[in-house]
Amino acid sequence: MKVPRLMVRQVMQSEPITVRPDARVQPVISLMNQQRIGAVLVTSEDGTLQGIFTERDFVRHVATAVPGWREYYICDWMTSAPHTIAPQQDWEEAVAAMQQHRVRHLPVVENDRVVGIISSRSLMAHRAEHLDQRIGARTQELKQANDQLLARETEITHNLRAAGRLQTQLLLPHRPPDWPELNWAVHYAPLDHLGGDYYDVARPDPNQLGFLIADASGHSVAAAMVAIMTRFAFGEIAPTTTKPGEVLAFMNQSLQQLTDERFVTAFYGVLNRQSRVFRFANAGQPYPLWYQAATGEVKPVKARGFMLGIIPDEVYYEAEITLAPGDLLCFYTDGLVEAMNEIGEQFGDERLTACVRNHGMLTPQELCDQILNCQRGFCGDVLLTDDLTLAICKLV
Repeated sequence: MKVPRLMVRQVMQSEPITVRPDARVQPVISLMNQQRIGAVLVTSEDGTLQGIFTERDFVRHVATAVPGWREYYICDWMTSAPHTIAPQQDWEEAVAAMQQHRVRHLPVVENDRVVGIISSRSLMAHRAEHLDQRIGARTQELKQANDQLLARETEITHNLRAAGRLQTQLLLPHRPPDWPELNWAVHYAPLDHLGGDYYDVARPDPNQLGFLIADASGHSVAAAMVAIMTRFAFGEIAPTTTKPGEVLAFMNQSLQQLTDERFVTAFYGVLNRQSRVFRFANAGQPYPLWYQAATGEVKPVKARGFMLGIIPDEVYYEAEITLAPGDLLCFYTDGLVEAMNEIGEQFGDERLTACVRNHGMLTPQELCDQILNCQRGFCGDVLLTDDLTLAICKLV
């Protein structure tokens, strides 16, 4: 089953709030607050677009406004001749236009008349819905292909496994970066066929390599959908900047109100191959561990920031370290340290740190295997209750 592409007409708000150019600023602001919207369109009586008034316009003008500004005409504060889009255009063109012009709202105009408005928030919501339809369509195709071979319960199991493979192909890098000065090992183990853990790499320029590790709360299908939305947000911003804080801030804004009651933790760092400086920012993710070959010490790589998708306009502060040959970084999700033994005791940060300290001289794959063996020995027969991702990067 092929899912048709979305047009702007299908995702726009077809009855946008409009005001006249001679409307006063105060009533328009009250109307926007009442309707919980970020923009209104300014039109003439015949429906011709005159401009757009957004929250950004208000903030830009009110900072320097003199007393009595509430009685100003909205035409004095609006953005005249705003960028527009036609209803028959593809929704991806709307995404590109918003990114190009750095706007959050686009008036939809047909035959010189306003017919709707499209916002970045509604666009992302429809994007998630459209992606859900595409995955559903692929799952249905797989199910139909196996109807004659498997019973119903076997079909469901098969489809979940196929969706898990599809998730891995869509979300995760096919292989670690091929820089000769770096050795990698990655262990990715979702609790169910579909998982909420996610890692990725980016190359914003030839001398910079970015690494992201993220964890959507929960596991299985719901968490996997949130992880997919996280991947879309990361893929849009990471190739464009070497600043980890900007990447997490963009992802946070992109995930606002799209994750239901779930949240995403994430750590993102960028390594400069010439200076060996590793600059990073954190959004509630467990601190990675830094093994220093010269001293044998293990230190947490600390930066603080709130989880993604919860607080709009959260600022993610950056920090940096300088790596030396033989140093390694150990990234992990909380499924590693929160694994429990038969008496309910967690594996914990201290045991992980001790394992890295005692075996940091090993290759990344050997250390990865050692950590997992240590955790399994601690947990015994107790099964894991969360997705687990472990990534180790060593500077040669």
